[in-house]
Order: sequence, then structure tokens, then C-alpha cells
Amino acid sequence: MCMFCAAIPAVAAMGTAAQGQQREAARKAESEGHPIPKPKVPPARLAGVVIVLLAIGSVVYHTQRWV
Repeated sequence: MCMFCAAIPAVAAMGTAAQGQQREAARKAESEGHPIPKPKVPPARLAGVVIVLLAIGSVVYHTQRWV
């Protein structure tokens, strides 16, 4: 498996974990009466962008003719 193909599920798992941690922090802050922390870039959006870039890299890598 190439590095691009191997990285896609890893990034998806890390993005899911980061999103869950953010939701947990928001839930905890809300229950304690503190303002909900807002990240500059949501983890799900960032993970999605990285996955798309990895998929593009994978397509380019797998369509090259190595002579």
C-alpha cells in the first residue's frame, strides 16, 4: 500500500477523534456554564481537506508510468 493510501484512513481516524474531543470539551464547558470554545478550523473540515489532498496525491501517484 502506498503512503497516500495508507494515510487516508489514519487521517480519518484522527479527524474523528479530534471532533469527538472538541464535542466533549464543548459539552463540558456548557455544563459548567463557561462559553463554548470555538476552534479557528473545525477538525472535521480540516480532516476532510487533508483527505481530499491525499486522494488527489494517490490518484497522481497511481497513474504515473514508471519506466
